[in-house]
Amino acid sequence: MAAAGLYAERSVANFNVRVADGMAARFDAWAAGQGGRSPALRHLIEAACPPAAAALPGGPLGPRPVKLTVRLTARDAEGLDAVAGELGLTRSAWSAALIRRSLQGRPTFRRSDELVLLATLSELRRIGVNVNQMARALNTAVLEGRVLDTQLIAVDGLRRELRAHLHGLREAFEGNLTYWATSL
Repeated sequence: MAAAGLYAERSVANFNVRVADGMAARFDAWAAGQGGRSPALRHLIEAACPPAAAALPGGPLGPRPVKLTVRLTARDAEGLDAVAGELGLTRSAWSAALIRRSLQGRPTFRRSDELVLLATLSELRRIGVNVNQMARALNTAVLEGRVLDTQLIAVDGLRRELRAHLHGLREAFEGNLTYWATSL
C-alpha cells in the first residue's frame, strides 16, 4: 500500500529512532531493495505486529500522554530551568506538576522528599501493626494493676508517635500544595 493511501485511511503514528551512522548506512542499503527506509520500516513493523495486536486499545503500552508544546523566551526558559532544577525536575515535569496541581490539586515531590514520605509511611505501617498487636493482646488477656498500666502507657506512646507522623505528612502535603499554588 502506498504511503499516501495509508495516511488517507486513518491517523498514523510517527516513529523516530536513533542509530549509529554505520547501522543507518547498512539499513539504508538493505532498505533500498524494499522501497526505501519508510516502507521497509513499515513492513518490519507489520511483520512484528500481527493484526490481532492492533485490537488492543491504545496499544500494549496504553494510550500515550498528550504532548504540550510551549514556547518561551530565553529568559523565561532559564527561569524555568532554575526552578525545575531546584526540585530535581525537568522543564516538562515541572510544568506538568504545575498543571496537575491547578487542575487536580495533586502534589508533586522531588525524589528525595518522596523517599522520606515512603519511609514515613513504612513507619506508620509498623506502628499500626504494633498497635493492632497490643489491642489484640489487651482484648484477649485479663490484666490487672501494673501490667495493664504498662500496656496502656505503651499504647498511648504509640498513639502519640502515630499522631506526630501524621502531622508531619499533613505538613509535607500542605507545603507542597502551597508551593505549586504560589508558583504562578
